[in-house]
Amino acid sequence: MKKMNGNEMPGHECDERNQKEPRRQKYLGEKGLIALITFLSAFVPLSTDLYLPALPGMAKYFGVSADLANLTLILFFVFFAIGTLFWGPLSDKYGRRPILLIGLSIYFAASLACASSWDIYHLIAFRILQALGGSGAFAVATAMIKDVYDNKSREPILAMVQSMVLISPTAAPVLGALLLKFMSWRGVFLALAFIGLLALAGSIALQETIDKRNNGSMLQALGRLCAVVKNPGFSSLLALSSLQSVSTMAFVASSSYIYINGFGLSAQVYSYYFAINALGMIGGPMLYMRISRKYSRRSILIACFAVISASGLLISFVGGIKPWILTIMVLPATICASCVKTPCANLVLEQQREDTGSAAALLSFTGTLAGSIGMTIISLDWSNTILVLGIVMILVGLVCVTLWLHISQKPYVMQVPERYRYGKQGDEF
Repeated sequence: MKKMNGNEMPGHECDERNQKEPRRQKYLGEKGLIALITFLSAFVPLSTDLYLPALPGMAKYFGVSADLANLTLILFFVFFAIGTLFWGPLSDKYGRRPILLIGLSIYFAASLACASSWDIYHLIAFRILQALGGSGAFAVATAMIKDVYDNKSREPILAMVQSMVLISPTAAPVLGALLLKFMSWRGVFLALAFIGLLALAGSIALQETIDKRNNGSMLQALGRLCAVVKNPGFSSLLALSSLQSVSTMAFVASSSYIYINGFGLSAQVYSYYFAINALGMIGGPMLYMRISRKYSRRSILIACFAVISASGLLISFVGGIKPWILTIMVLPATICASCVKTPCANLVLEQQREDTGSAAALLSFTGTLAGSIGMTIISLDWSNTILVLGIVMILVGLVCVTLWLHISQKPYVMQVPERYRYGKQGDEF
């Protein structure tokens, strides 16, 4: 009989404990709740991709280098990651709704301040404040999914939310480029303030989703992060889940400079190329739900990691020839990185029975921090950015497949049943 870790239970007991009746939302309803979770989960791409077309112009406006302008992007991710570690555990103690209201109020005010910035350093400072506010929305959204849905319905909900969230990378750069035709970069931040206001209104209508709260002090609530990290099944899968963000965000951070400065495209044309890869992001979770009917989770993850490495190899050799060639080479990696997010997130969340806010915070933190690392690497003064992007993808794919093969059958990793039975009984991963 397999030895179980402290958070794991035998199969039947696990199924019984995980059966949840979704808490009824008097004002939002079930569809409204999903829409709010989706909107809150989109705060990272909305807060970054909407103003990607404006980055080169902002650097010229303030008379600074591209590296300094990129700090408005990189530091946003760093402090967004830090913020999730703070808000997630506090939502276990005080509830999801109060944290949402506080975080979104900060986000709204900071967005207005970004729009009125008078130099690059003030803009960076206000972006940090914006990140700290928005991180509360993001961390709580992930925890709410675990609050409301059991393990059998969670994966489809995650796939649907992630696909809908990823519409924003498609629409945001196009919308951002459109806004730049009628207003300056300041208008982009006014649009983000409006988005924050809409989310705040939805959160006011939300009814609390958490059942059991942490009764300890604030310091004890924050200390639960350490208890969650000590769970080896959670920590190992957390590392796997986060690594794909390195290559994904490396492309996001470098894309405007590669297409606009490197290939000489306009901001509007760049947004179309970016949207093609964003469509791959949207389709990834839905693709996973379809192919998981026939193939095991384990096999799908191995194949996706291999494709990411193969795409990186092609980008390294031919990605710099034409912009459409680069787009075609990046697309498979984009689809596969998006595809693995749904099963990885579900596996990570299922490893931890309690401290859902802390678990969701760590999931958000490591993913965002990994993305920041990718953005920092690609923002260095490389002579060939496309080659570096390809090498990053090769390494990410190889490290991920090696880590997955090592941990997927370890006894400390709680096995999560497949939604669809495709082969032998017990073939869970």
